[in-house]
Amino acid sequence: MPQGAENRLTTWEDSMGTPDDVVPLTRVMALHALAYCERLFYLEEVEEIRLANDRVYEGRRVHLQDISEGIETLTYEMESERWGIRGKVDAVRYRDGSLVAYEHKKGKSNRRAAWPSDRLQVIAYCALLEEATGKTILEGRIRYHADNVTVRVPFDDAARQELRAAVARAAELRQHIERPPVTSDVRLCRHCALAPVCLPEEDRLAVITADAPESEAEPADAKVRRLFPERDERRILHITEPGTRVERAAEELVVEIPGRVPVRFPGRDVGAVVLHGAVQITTQAIHYCAANDVAIHWLTGGGNVVGSFRGGTPGVQRRHRQYAALSDPDFCLALARRLAMAKVENQIRYILRATRPMLTEAGRDPALEQHLTQMRHALAQISRAVGPDEIRGYEGSAGQAYFAAFASLIRTSPSEPGSPAGFEFVGRNRRPPRDRVNALLSFFYALVYKDCLAALIAVGLEPSFGFLHTPRSAAHPLALDLMELFRVPLADMPVVASINRKQWDATEDFVVTPHKVWLSLEGKRKAIALYEERKQESWQHPVLRYSLSYQRAIELEARLLEKEWTGAPGLFARMRLR
Repeated sequence: MPQGAENRLTTWEDSMGTPDDVVPLTRVMALHALAYCERLFYLEEVEEIRLANDRVYEGRRVHLQDISEGIETLTYEMESERWGIRGKVDAVRYRDGSLVAYEHKKGKSNRRAAWPSDRLQVIAYCALLEEATGKTILEGRIRYHADNVTVRVPFDDAARQELRAAVARAAELRQHIERPPVTSDVRLCRHCALAPVCLPEEDRLAVITADAPESEAEPADAKVRRLFPERDERRILHITEPGTRVERAAEELVVEIPGRVPVRFPGRDVGAVVLHGAVQITTQAIHYCAANDVAIHWLTGGGNVVGSFRGGTPGVQRRHRQYAALSDPDFCLALARRLAMAKVENQIRYILRATRPMLTEAGRDPALEQHLTQMRHALAQISRAVGPDEIRGYEGSAGQAYFAAFASLIRTSPSEPGSPAGFEFVGRNRRPPRDRVNALLSFFYALVYKDCLAALIAVGLEPSFGFLHTPRSAAHPLALDLMELFRVPLADMPVVASINRKQWDATEDFVVTPHKVWLSLEGKRKAIALYEERKQESWQHPVLRYSLSYQRAIELEARLLEKEWTGAPGLFARMRLR
């Protein structure tokens, strides 16, 4: 948290009403999470972030099995105002003339004893069962299926006090804006479904990198265990054909293209739907996407992002923390400096890499070397800048030199055999683009912006509240900030490579008018395919030292950005091209 930001944080009572308004009943499974890790409880129950991993799905399968032991098996869904909890008991059975609450677990016992979180869970079920039936409950039981062990948990005075303390702690955590710290028990993180959100290993790494210079991308002893998924296996559906309609049929998304057989996609395999131009999506399909974490993006026919949607919770606590942090000018200045330096360094590295084959005995072309000198000078000035306008000015100066050097990357010389005709580049222009190269760059940048916006929404940050870009257009400043890290690897590099490989047809893939050039329908399809293919390429983070796809890297950087004001700063914008 930046210095002074705590003074701008309102309390939870101030922002959401006093505790006397409505005190929600705590889910028993939330108490289970509390005993496992307080940070997990906060993420799930307070911020309402819930993900399911393989262990969760397997646990659900076990709960659905018909266990034939006992005379009678019942399932109760109960709540108690007195205890302040609610939950659903797996099974209730009669044993020795008394009711016993049962909980089934897929895994192994704790050396024939109950794990603390499982113990608290079954104690809560005993309390609910006792109040619901009016009968004294003496014990609960936990069946661990992996080692076939049943553990008895007495429901005595000590157990009741344990439950009261847990409910009180849960109520206390609800009042906090800040997340609890990462647990010190590394073993818990390795099996946690919310590790990709919490990023505990990255939190621990921040201690190592805290004292490292901003320009040092690879501090010693920095490798961490990767808990963040390497790639998202779900597919991105880009709908480009005018008149196409996206509908829902049970658990499937159906794409109906006029005059063709409808194409069906299992909803669980879809991560996002991108609607380009005059296409439609039904309310039922939107409802399904909202309920199943499927993002929807609307783009104009020309590739401009109109808006994005993703279901889920609004992330009030996350935005409180964001507003408090980004209201600090000094904090924003430090972030802006680091981000601008990352962008310019990546541009320099790309120019150096791409022009290496052009080296002669005399060195690089003098004009190209001059552009690189200008970029290095701007980079040095950014590192010493004392204000945001100064940073933006030098970043813009570096950008001008970069695009002046950019022309040398495209092999368009008439004397060069196989040179792609019609792809001359004389400088960056946009709104509208006036040549084919700029049309490609603008379209790719729009796709990068769309994915950065989606990542911020997924993380729960407010895209319109940034630290480098100012709100001068309809584009969200924080999304523009984030995309600065990905312009070179996800747009500039694939555009130049595809032109030099002669993958574009100057006539069929573009619509050319005297004042504007844009991609044709076939050109869009090619661009989308190239972009999505590039996103799936693996890349190793220079600080975290684990590999992941560029698609996942976007969300990772968004989460590392949030960590800048949640107690683990220093990892955002450390990514560099090799």
